[in-house]
Amino acid sequence: MQMLDRCFALGALLIATCLTTTNADAQQPDVVKIGVNNVISDIVFYIAQERGFFSEQKLKVEMIPFDSGPRMIAPLGVGQIDVGAGASSAGLYNAVARGIDVKIVADKGSTPRGYDYMPLIVRKDLADSGKVKSFADLKGLKIAAAGPGSATNSKLNVALRKGGLTYKDSHNVNMSYPQQVAALTSKAIDASITTEPLASQAINGGIAVRLSDDTLYPGQQVAVLLYGSDLINKRHDVAERFMIAYVKASRVYNDATRGGHFDGPGADAVVELIMKTTGLKDRNLFKSMIPNGISPDGAVNKESLAEDLRFFIAEGLIEKPVKVDDVLDMSFVDNAVKKLGPYQQAR
Repeated sequence: MQMLDRCFALGALLIATCLTTTNADAQQPDVVKIGVNNVISDIVFYIAQERGFFSEQKLKVEMIPFDSGPRMIAPLGVGQIDVGAGASSAGLYNAVARGIDVKIVADKGSTPRGYDYMPLIVRKDLADSGKVKSFADLKGLKIAAAGPGSATNSKLNVALRKGGLTYKDSHNVNMSYPQQVAALTSKAIDASITTEPLASQAINGGIAVRLSDDTLYPGQQVAVLLYGSDLINKRHDVAERFMIAYVKASRVYNDATRGGHFDGPGADAVVELIMKTTGLKDRNLFKSMIPNGISPDGAVNKESLAEDLRFFIAEGLIEKPVKVDDVLDMSFVDNAVKKLGPYQQAR
């Protein structure tokens, strides 16, 4: 009888151990690897992490650094990372046309009214002398953009057209954003389409002035959130939960940057987090810096994507026939907004 009792006790212990192990395994968060490249628009990821939005969705995120968005495309396609960021670029469309299964799933950086964080700036000496007063005066100037085949090149094309010019009427050079400010300082270039905070640093330093405002290309879809094939096709539920956390964080960001300034509800905490995660040290810079737009509902400007794609095609940068719909999947955002409800601004 004692032997039987011991067997029952041992069996109960084994069952309890198995149940405990099973429950522990069930509670383990799903790991999501995010490609980041130390830009301000990455802040939404960090807000979601710091505020516990990822934890709420039973997710554990790992931030994987990249030196640029285009370098994320191949790792996204083979499942080395799950989430990344890219731009409206010829490279993204060409990758998808070649069979790399990557999708645009949400807004990550756009220019709605008041959020022109990607301005056309011109050397201050050229503006002060009267040589450059309008877009028409860009003819023959050396202008830098991040390209080739980037959203900034497309925006430059819009500026030139508004000045009665064509894309070939200026000397267009491709240059990284930090190099652009150095080149403006040395007068190696005359103008550039650059991003914040570099634009404000160049302007505050007396190097350049803004030639464009938010009426140049309103609502341009500059940066996008990307999902990789494995996340979409093999971990669909994880992809949906990630988007819920992302949209919640984007709404915190929208509250903080209301009206295109870092002075909305909760702005101090968001600015502190940006400084912590990007290495920016000058808090005063945020008084003049224009934040990038991110839709509080994750919405993507499809018309802007189509406009930029037409430009890439016209410039001979697209290798195979491809459409915006080939790279777009808004189902995850639609699901997130349905579950969260419409955005309500903080008071």
